[in-house]
Formats: sequence, C-alpha cells, structure tokens
Amino acid sequence: MEKSPTTNTSETEVELRSWLKNAKKVVVAGVGNSIRKDDFIGVEIVRNLQKKASHSVYLIECETIPESFMQPIIDFKPSHILVIDAGLLDSPPGSFKLIESRETVAIPPVSTHALPLQIFCEYLEEVTRAKIALLVIQPKDTSLGEGLTAELEETAEHLTEVLLKILP
Repeated sequence: MEKSPTTNTSETEVELRSWLKNAKKVVVAGVGNSIRKDDFIGVEIVRNLQKKASHSVYLIECETIPESFMQPIIDFKPSHILVIDAGLLDSPPGSFKLIESRETVAIPPVSTHALPLQIFCEYLEEVTRAKIALLVIQPKDTSLGEGLTAELEETAEHLTEVLLKILP
C-alpha cells in the first residue's frame, strides 16, 4: 500500500503494526549510498533511530553492501527483518510502500548495491525464517551529492517517528 509523506500517520502505523505483529527481535537495515543524495534515506532513518530504539531492535547501516551484514543478522536471530531503501515506485518523491520480500521483484531499486536485495532477502528468509519486508521510498534526486532533498528529509523524520512508536 503506497503512502505519501503527508498520509495520515495512523494508516502507516496500522500497516507496519500488522506486519510487526508478534515481533520479538527486529533487524532494521538501512540501505543506500551516502554520495547519491536521496538514495541514502534508508541509512538516514537507521541513524535517526540510533540510541532511541530498544535492545530488541538491531540497527544496521548497510549502505551499499547489505550482504556484508548477513552473519550478524543471522546471529541476532530476528523474528522480523525490515530493509529500508530508496526504490522507483513511479510516485511522488517521498512516497513509500511496505513490500513483503517475495514481492521485491516488482520494485526496481535505485541500483547502488552490489547484490540485488531480492537475493539478500531470500537468503535471510531461508536461513533465519524471519518475516522480511522492504520499506521502499521514492527518491527525488539520486545524482551525485550529499544530503537528502527536503521531501525525503520530511519522509525520513515521519517514518522514524512511526517506527519508534511501533518497534518492540
């Protein structure tokens, strides 16, 4: 279900809350490239959650190499894995969509990572038996440069607030 950054927070909370139902230990993995502007949103949200999330949440700044974090994720023994990344939704900048891992083929990534996220998710699902979903966010600008656009900064703040309310 696609959401714009101005969508009612309660709708977003309901969708994520439903997905996180019965979550005991959650990995939140932020993916993105620090020198590709809005592509960095996944990592930015994870940074926003640092020192605010509980000990049942393992926050990882994967940047462009999420596969490097497979073993620490496996060792954490999560019940849920949420991967946050920029992706092309053909929607206004800052729009977002929660996608179950099996549906990731339908969303083209911005493609700054070495291993496709679908393979990353499939492997972790097989090994951990955790529920896996992607929170995909439509970027505005992924050209070279640092810092999020205003639209994506607003979305990062909004999603951080939502996640802080519903993570275990």
